[in-house]
Amino acid sequence: MSKPIRLLESMARGIDCFTEKTGQLIAWLTLIMMVFTCVIVVMRYFLETGSIALQESVTYLHSLLFLLGAAYTLKRGGHVRVDILYQRFSARTQALVDALGTLLFLIPVSLLILIFCWDYVASSWAIGEVSKEARGLPWVYLLKTLLLIMPVTLLLQGIAEFIKNLLFFCGIGGDHTGTQHEGMI
Repeated sequence: MSKPIRLLESMARGIDCFTEKTGQLIAWLTLIMMVFTCVIVVMRYFLETGSIALQESVTYLHSLLFLLGAAYTLKRGGHVRVDILYQRFSARTQALVDALGTLLFLIPVSLLILIFCWDYVASSWAIGEVSKEARGLPWVYLLKTLLLIMPVTLLLQGIAEFIKNLLFFCGIGGDHTGTQHEGMI
């Protein structure tokens, strides 16, 4: 196998490793979010009190989970796909479809999200945006930063998926990424 092919495979494996570790870490946010939600319910209905900051923290955790978990979901083949024809294709044709989908849709959409959100996030940072609620969390600008991190992580994982599918299609290495990985962490 040639050196450029090994380099591409190594790069794809490195991105996959980063995405896998990040996804596993982010998955734990689900448990924390559930605990916070239970605490909010107990406080509201049994203790007749509440906490705006705690309620907003659930929103922050939810945002972290979905926005930072998108690349992990892509890596694990968990995104929704319409496979009326796709399922009947050979693995090699599926790899081509996946590579083209990444090149024509995933990468441009991720770049558009990054471009269109840049000023929105920069404005939030410029004013140090905080919650509109008096006792809310003071980190709205950090929350909005996820709008930039998400497309970057999707771009990285998209590059890895493109490399693996293209190498598989060409028959010179890589893995076909079209199969969904079952199970959690």
